[in-house]
Amino acid sequence: MGRLIYAFNCSLDGYINDVDGAFDWSVPDEELHDYFTDLCWTASTLLYGRRIYETMRVWEDLRGDPEQPRAMRDYAEAWCAAEKIVYSATLDDPGYPRTRVERGFDAAEVAALKQRSASDLSIAGAELASHALRAGLVDEIQLAIAPVIVGGGTRMLPDGIGLDLELVEHRRFPEGALLVRYEVKGARGG
Repeated sequence: MGRLIYAFNCSLDGYINDVDGAFDWSVPDEELHDYFTDLCWTASTLLYGRRIYETMRVWEDLRGDPEQPRAMRDYAEAWCAAEKIVYSATLDDPGYPRTRVERGFDAAEVAALKQRSASDLSIAGAELASHALRAGLVDEIQLAIAPVIVGGGTRMLPDGIGLDLELVEHRRFPEGALLVRYEVKGARGG
């Protein structure tokens, strides 16, 4: 059975982008990029909301581009190799191979996908992840905390949900990002 991992860059105050939608402050250094590449290789399927998918599909275009740094080319290879499911009521054609569109998040279907999977799965997009967190489907939360406070934007974690967590790893990266990995133990107080 695969685990569902919610991993993302965020600011120290818990945002994945700022009030203008920018996230240039969270660009990973080479070592952190390599960490996310390894995570992508271990996840057989990537679950995305439409907006994050539209941001991430640039990796298809960067794949094999000799002008890109090695870490970016490596990540592009891993991203392109993974199966992707995009949850969107408006997107008809994802535009790239190994990608399909689902009209809405179905917790039972995601639970069945986890059960059938021999490897981990990854989920991205704050709104989509909030559905999985509320349904008790997320097994691990990984935060790559950038050394910045942005003061507002899209929160990585939703309001109104309490979880008990166990720290399984923490690590500092050269540009000052701090990775924290938490295993989800269950609903707070549950």
